[in-house]
Formats: sequence, C-alpha cells, structure tokens
Amino acid sequence: MLRKHCQPLRDGGVEKAKPRPNAIFSYSFAYAVVHGAFKLVQFSFIHTTNRRCVPQGAPKSSFLQGLSMIGVQQIDRVVEVVEETLKGNTVRFLQQKKEAGKKIGGASLRLPKIRRNPLIEIIAINTGCLNQCTYCKTKHARGELGSYPPDEIVERAIQAFDEGVCELWLTSEDTGTYGRDIGTSLPELLWALVKVVPDGCRVRVGMTNPPYILEYLEEMSKILSHPKVYSFLHIPVQSGSDQVLADMKREYTRADFERVVNFLRERVPELTIATDIICGFPTETEQDFEETMKLCEKYKFPSLFVNQFFPRPGTPAARMTKIPTQIVKNRTKRLSEFFQSYSPYFDRIGLVQDVLVTEISHDRKHYVGHNKSYEQVLLPLKEEYLGKIVRVKIVETTKYSMKGEPIIEGTSPALKPCLPKGAISGIPMEMKSSKYRIGVALAIFLAIILRLLWKFFMI
Repeated sequence: MLRKHCQPLRDGGVEKAKPRPNAIFSYSFAYAVVHGAFKLVQFSFIHTTNRRCVPQGAPKSSFLQGLSMIGVQQIDRVVEVVEETLKGNTVRFLQQKKEAGKKIGGASLRLPKIRRNPLIEIIAINTGCLNQCTYCKTKHARGELGSYPPDEIVERAIQAFDEGVCELWLTSEDTGTYGRDIGTSLPELLWALVKVVPDGCRVRVGMTNPPYILEYLEEMSKILSHPKVYSFLHIPVQSGSDQVLADMKREYTRADFERVVNFLRERVPELTIATDIICGFPTETEQDFEETMKLCEKYKFPSLFVNQFFPRPGTPAARMTKIPTQIVKNRTKRLSEFFQSYSPYFDRIGLVQDVLVTEISHDRKHYVGHNKSYEQVLLPLKEEYLGKIVRVKIVETTKYSMKGEPIIEGTSPALKPCLPKGAISGIPMEMKSSKYRIGVALAIFLAIILRLLWKFFMI
C-alpha cells in the first residue's frame, strides 16, 4: 500500500516513519518490492508490526484510508500502482484474477524474480483455500481456491532447472487442494513434474491439510517414495480433540489425521511428518489439551510447531471467550518441553545417507543439506559440495540436525551453473524482440526493483 500524502502512518499509536511519502505492503513479497522501489527514489520506508497481517482481509480499516493497495493476486501491477500513487492518486487493486469467470492462481508464474537462494526455486501452485477455519484470516484475504495450470507450473520448473536450480519447493496455503477447481489433482501435477526433474535434483511438497489428501493416500505414498521427491510432508493437525477441531471448523477428525499418518508411515520408508498445534483455542478444556498431548506422545513428531492461540480480528474465534493467558502459557510450555525431551535422530550415527547440499549454516561454519527424509545434515565447508548430492556417514546428532562425514563426494551429475546470487530469472525470450519493446521496458523496470529488493533485504 502507498500513501499519497506526506504524513506519517501510525500503527497502534506508534509513529512508524518521518513525514514523507510512505509505504506499507500487505504481502511480504510485495512489501519488500516497494521497499526497494522507495529506496530507489529516496523515499522513507515504514516497518509494520506484523508482516503476516494482510490488510486485504480488512480493506475498510480506518488506518488504511488514503492508501493505495495491491492485493495478493495483483503483484504484477506494482509498477502501475507506484506510478499512479506518485502522481497523487489513490488506487486499489484487490480483486481476484479470473478467466472465463473462474478464479485463477494469481500473477503469472513467468514474472521476473530474484531467488534468495540460487539453488532453490519456490513455486506457488495455487492460492486461496476451501476451508473457513474460525481462527484464520486466509479466506478473507485470499478468497476461494485458484490453481495454476499444470503446464505453467511444469514450464516454470523446467526454466528453473535450466538456470541451475537443484531443489524445487511447491507451496500454497494448502497444496492438497490443488487442481480441484480445474479438474486435476496434486498427484497428477507431481507425476508430471518428476518427469522433468533432472538427476541430482529433488522436489519438496508443501503443507497440506488432512481432508484433502485422504483420497490420494495411495498415490501420495508412491510419489513420496520417488527418488526425486523428498519423503516429507507438513500436515497441520492443530488439536488432538475432535470437539476443538469441530469448533475450529477444520473439517476432519483426529481419526482422519491418524489414518493419513499411519498409512503414509507404513508405505513410505523414513517418512518425515511435520505438524502444527494451537494451544489455548477458546473452547479448549483441560481434557481437550490432554488429548493433544497424547497425540503428540504417540507420534513424537520430529518437527512440531507449537503456537499460542491469537485472536485475529474479524474471525469468529476472536469473538469467543478467551482462556486465561497463564493457562495458555502453561499448556504451550508443557507441550514445548515434551517436544524438547526426545531426539528424533538418536539412532542415526553410523548410517550412510545421500544429502543434497543447498545452503550455508547461520554461523557460516557448515554447508547445510537434506537427506531423502528432508532431515537437516551439516557438512564441511567445501565449495564443491554446493548444489550436489553428497554421500555421507552420520557421525553426530543433535535435536534438530545431524553432522555428516563425506565418503563419496559429488555423487550427483554435474548440473548447469546456477544464476549468480541476485541475478534476475524469468524474462521470456520473446519479450526481447522489438514487438515487445514496451513489455521489455516494464520488465526491466520491475527487474531493477527486484534487484534492489534483494540488495536491501540482504543488508
């Protein structure tokens, strides 16, 4: 969002910037793009208190008056919004993108982009969701399900691999819902993708809710066992109590979740399942929380995201009577302490694993890779490991990772060189012809903004 007047924007009574033309964005990507654009023209930048809050979900809020806004499906119109706002106009592009009256995924997957990590490509396969969870704002902000066509996703993946990418992440609010609006499915998309994944590369499937994967369990077990797909799935359960799940309107039961986990664990060797828990939902009783504890004790998830309930304005749950804060904190602490009490990797020392190396650790002392189960493995800092599958022997384990000693270096085939960090990806060749001069100019302008985004984000 852009403000056309030279006035400071306040959030919760705290001044966020000096009195100059100001910017705030509703979506983390767009938020950062405008940050870069304003750096270019020496405008000040406003930091919001919560980057995950999407003003599109509440566009009539008083603090948004007089602001230009770009919705989450309209990021490709950022140049237009900046131009109009700098002319003194207020514009809002919040509508959903549609074709033939049906919602589509959003901005084109062919848009230029800068990868934060040149070895990892992130593709959003759909936007919106089918649920109406009582605590969530996603439906308010992103609307109904809109899936990208499979051929566009495959095309983008091929381009990414041609640019030296070796790891592909498929993301969305719920990958399991993919294709239900366009007559296809997540398994069909994944089978199409694995055909174009080069040797030495892997695909990671993003979060899916239980009800939308139940009917595809057999196919998903085969896909997650494929050598080019990580044996990993993030399936948020949120609660172990059927009553709480019903109050959340999650559209599944504990038994449904357990059926998914049990089926996949039985058929996919070394499968990693991550999950989420919300502690302190307004209707959660002590017995309900005990059910959640029992579920976590049963499965000892290697990756568990524990969150305290937070009432998001405008949601049904925000109007419910809240549980006392101390009780919520105690439940959160108890579950967190249980999670810290076990080590999922205690029996891995001595095992030999093939690890795809894609990152450097925060302390910059190790390279970071992941085995087939998408478990984190640290390797020595040797540049020739980066972007390769390296065979290692596990020599040390901690709660969150393992250390590997390479025994066969660079076991994967040589891939194409990746783009330099900060380089621009995704400008189609046809846009370089004279027929598309105007398009090229806009693409270059957007590319400059994106490059500045990378520059200032990395500072």
